[in-house]
Amino acid sequence: MTDTRTPPAPAVGHGESIAQRVLRVALTERVVLLAVLLVVVVVWFRLLGSGGYLVAPYDLRYLGNALESMVPFALLALAELFVIVSGRGGIDLSVGAIVSLAGMVFGLMVGEWGWPLLPSIVGCLVVGALLGAVNGTLVAYLRFPALIATLATYYAYSSLALVANANAPISTPPIVALHDLTRNVELPLLPPVPLHVFTILLPCVVLAWVVLARSTYGRSLYAVGTNDVAAGYAAQPVTRTRFTAYVVSGLLSGVVALVTVAQFASARPDAGTVGNGMALPAITIAVLGGVAIQGGIGRIGGVLVAALLVTWLNAGMLLAFEGSDGSRYQLLALGLVLVLSALLNTLALRRYGRLS
Repeated sequence: MTDTRTPPAPAVGHGESIAQRVLRVALTERVVLLAVLLVVVVVWFRLLGSGGYLVAPYDLRYLGNALESMVPFALLALAELFVIVSGRGGIDLSVGAIVSLAGMVFGLMVGEWGWPLLPSIVGCLVVGALLGAVNGTLVAYLRFPALIATLATYYAYSSLALVANANAPISTPPIVALHDLTRNVELPLLPPVPLHVFTILLPCVVLAWVVLARSTYGRSLYAVGTNDVAAGYAAQPVTRTRFTAYVVSGLLSGVVALVTVAQFASARPDAGTVGNGMALPAITIAVLGGVAIQGGIGRIGGVLVAALLVTWLNAGMLLAFEGSDGSRYQLLALGLVLVLSALLNTLALRRYGRLS
């Protein structure tokens, strides 16, 4: 009789050569691989700088200043982590548009309507969460494909942001004064670091880690993303869990709206959509950080290191070319990084059946 049972997965860690072990670690331990790549990128650009091939020094002060651009993309990559992990093709193309619209609402509250700062911050976060809830309703309850649903809301939210103040930014004195919240702070033995790395990014990272790694909701989210049918049989609230992931994505986008208003000293209707927008780089960082597009797999540590790697890679490329050529090559680099990261995720899942 022919044995039709599925053969067992190959044992990992027994009888491996050094090369096989290195390959396994590189594919399955994404943080380790990204940390190595980060060191390679920094050393490479330092060598280019010492050889006179860069237009300005690639030093610690420059790297510290570059963290200002990391904060919004790291937060949006965390937003993408939640929705992608939720499974069923989860993705949120509207995060940049939510940043624009929530930022404009915040600008109107503070800069035009004269609201106090704290209620305006709460209002901005509520708007972001509500916009995310619209996405969650379409995807989780009405079962729209996430790609189509969030693309549609991307267009809708972008349009509302443009008409909110007749396509004009809001740069009144109360808004301009918020720029001080993103100033650099001097630290002993370290380069200057933007203040909002400590006041916004790190608290959000800690809260997200607690939710994903230490809460019942986090366990439910990974279960739903891995196999929502099995999760349903296990009495997991599949629909509500997936809906909440999009609400969290909108909430984090609202946080980014606050950051961008403070960074620009202006509420801009295109803050999250100008150029190539914020959504695609955020998705790239999430996938590079080990978030499997199939759902159910992804860790915050990998996303953070990926955000740092992309930030410092982009910063180096800006110095490697004259004028605006560096920003053009950044797009090429992001595309290559996205393809490479997706390939690594696929290889890790096929060869070892896991990714961390």
